[in-house]
Amino acid sequence: MSDTYKNISCEKILNYKITSVEKSGVLEQIQRWIERSDCARYFVCANPHSLQVAKKDAEYNDAILHADLVIPDGVGIILASRVFGGDIRERVTGSDIFWGLSEHFQTLKSGRYFFLGSSEYVLKNICKKMAHEFPNIEIVGTYSPPFKADFSVSDNNKMIEIINAASPDVLWVGMTAPKQEKWIYRHKDRLNVKFIGAIGAVFDFYAGNVKRPHPVFQSLGLEWLPRLVREPRRLWKRTFISGPSFLLRICVARVFS
Repeated sequence: MSDTYKNISCEKILNYKITSVEKSGVLEQIQRWIERSDCARYFVCANPHSLQVAKKDAEYNDAILHADLVIPDGVGIILASRVFGGDIRERVTGSDIFWGLSEHFQTLKSGRYFFLGSSEYVLKNICKKMAHEFPNIEIVGTYSPPFKADFSVSDNNKMIEIINAASPDVLWVGMTAPKQEKWIYRHKDRLNVKFIGAIGAVFDFYAGNVKRPHPVFQSLGLEWLPRLVREPRRLWKRTFISGPSFLLRICVARVFS
């Protein structure tokens, strides 16, 4: 676990240190890292499905354990915190971090972004929307990597070379979990960036390729429901298997703690 957690409050849930700080405090800490950091920090999102997947994927597990910041992106994490008597009371999502940092840089009239992942079509729409909504942020590069299960050494070297040549403040990675987290974990020490965010679906949400559920569903912790209705084949497993399995793990851990 990175020693940067000394700077931000967190609590342990199934051995993962998840921040208990509200969204504004999380954004302030990230801004300090970007201003003062001499190495690449990165954050990942924790939800019941991701922690269940990490249980069987050693490298994904390590990517979460060594992250500089793990945010509670899932109502199941809030429930787990309550079971253990913790202090997490609100979700902090990848979208929250993306929008919060963008508003910060827009106000400062500075900031350099690189977007890695998704398709050329989505990246083009992201750039177009960023130019309209956050014109003070410079998009120094985008790259759509090959669509394959595993990248070759050549693929990885090319991505790293392109990113480092652009020298962004923030690298946004949207390759879906756990591929994006494992890629960041493997290569972060070779990247000339200050902060890296694994934000997956945010690329599609922001580009308008996929519509994010209404804020009412978000505030009620039911954001998963409209997404499940729209994409049942893709999301049924995380909803009906990962969710209940995670809650069972929490209950067992609480009984034997």
